Amino acid sequence: MSLRDKFTGTGIAIVTPFHADGTIDWESFSKLIEFWIKGKVEYLVVLGTTGESATIHGEEKQQVFSFVAKEVAGRVPLVAGIGGSDTSKTIHAYKSFDLKGYDAILTASPAYNKPNQEGIFQHYKALDVVAPLPIIMYNVPGRTGQNVSGETTVRIAKECKNVFATKEACGSFDQVNYIIKNKPADFMVISGDDPITLHMIAAGAEGLISVVANAYPLEYAEMVRHCLKGNFKQAQTFHYKYTDIIVSMFAEGSPSGVKAYLSEMGLCQNTFRLPVWPVSSTHLSKIKELMKGVN
Repeated sequence: MSLRDKFTGTGIAIVTPFHADGTIDWESFSKLIEFWIKGKVEYLVVLGTTGESATIHGEEKQQVFSFVAKEVAGRVPLVAGIGGSDTSKTIHAYKSFDLKGYDAILTASPAYNKPNQEGIFQHYKALDVVAPLPIIMYNVPGRTGQNVSGETTVRIAKECKNVFATKEACGSFDQVNYIIKNKPADFMVISGDDPITLHMIAAGAEGLISVVANAYPLEYAEMVRHCLKGNFKQAQTFHYKYTDIIVSMFAEGSPSGVKAYLSEMGLCQNTFRLPVWPVSSTHLSKIKELMKGVN
């Protein structure tokens, strides 16, 4: 199966479930994996931001990678979230983790230190040389503090042979249009924004890496499939059904919102590692009301 075949459609940036004491809840993790696969999504992204990767380190990170690979057992493609603000440390991580069972790596652009565009390009160029698997770059300036420009993305796409896709969450359709117009034909653009996925696929994106599909995998994956087939009238039905839910999932931070939904569904506990914190009781009441409207 080609990379395009594997990663066209819906991927989930999966949560990491915890017990009340902060340890990983492996039983709930297994239950969630079955829920997502039965939801007919195309692939799973492990230890992205939604998986609270910033508070999972070293051997524990390897345990998560290995556990998910074992539970999935080849039923869907897997992407490992490995990145950071120190290029040499990220290179070391690329070389150190056992990624058996994985098909690609997701790497966000460096956060906090806000490198210029040349620094961002050189970061991905250095990773490209040592990559043990194909790379999906990730532009999320709302979290990293620095946009990867359309020009830099296209340059990476043309010059870094192992970077085959971008998860694009810049929020600018001018930039999305530039990338899709100027990228190499085999370079994939994947939406990183649930609320505008329909619009991005209409512009030429090839799918989504979703937060919302953690809780509503079957419905959201079906919406994406309709979009990819050009059935936008049918897709709009799903899109507008979940518009308010999407807003609620991000209103008090992510993954706080999506874990509130999963907890109400009985799939995991509403627990986190600091500094992530549950949504307020007022917002949780709103979430419960919204859930009634789609059940």
